[in-house]
Amino acid sequence: MTANNAATVDSPQLRVIDSSLMMKVFYAFAAMALLSLVISFGGKWLGRSIIKAGYTDDTTVHEVVIGNDVVSVPANVIRFDRARRDGIASRLDLYFRYPQMDGYSTAARDDFNDVGGRRTIVFVSFEPRMMSRDMSGRFEPIYKNLIAPTGKPGPGGTTLYDFTEPSGYVNEVLAVAARAGQEPFVARCLSGPAAEQSLAPCERDVHVGNALSLTYRFPQSLLADWRNLDAAIATETGRILKTAR
Repeated sequence: MTANNAATVDSPQLRVIDSSLMMKVFYAFAAMALLSLVISFGGKWLGRSIIKAGYTDDTTVHEVVIGNDVVSVPANVIRFDRARRDGIASRLDLYFRYPQMDGYSTAARDDFNDVGGRRTIVFVSFEPRMMSRDMSGRFEPIYKNLIAPTGKPGPGGTTLYDFTEPSGYVNEVLAVAARAGQEPFVARCLSGPAAEQSLAPCERDVHVGNALSLTYRFPQSLLADWRNLDAAIATETGRILKTAR
């Protein structure tokens, strides 16, 4: 075989090799570009998710049925993502910014993330009623037998009572305030280090609707404003709760 013949035979093989190599390089660069795009998009999405921390600013209204009552609320006040839907539920957990009584939004992000330690978020739960009396109604027949006979002055005109050791309410105090023509305002609050570490160490429950119990947990700093807080909860409940007759 002559040199010219050899070159003629070898040339196509060299072109095939070069073409295959170029295709591999092209696919490698394409894959890198795609990966870069995914990382960029994913990073932005993850960043938004971290900022929202499970919150949503969606204001789509959902109707949640609990027993014979319907709670009609926008998605941005529903605490857990799995509960942001219409339908039947055994309980519903919400959160509101006080005193606005609104849900999560970009403008309210710092409050919901407790930036600066302001602590303005109130947690609300609706569930079927398990007791015949709410917390105010339980004061005389139950709580009064579980607390020390005398208390100390608390914020907003409340009186803070320590629970007795056999009561089982370890590291808690009972906040009580008289109300004209009504049963007293009553709330249980954590005390000591546990209270300092909790975003909402105080708790109160009231009967609402046909057969629901509403429990709301709130920052201890709001105990001084218990009148307005309790009224705001009652007003908001009246707005979102649709009671079947």
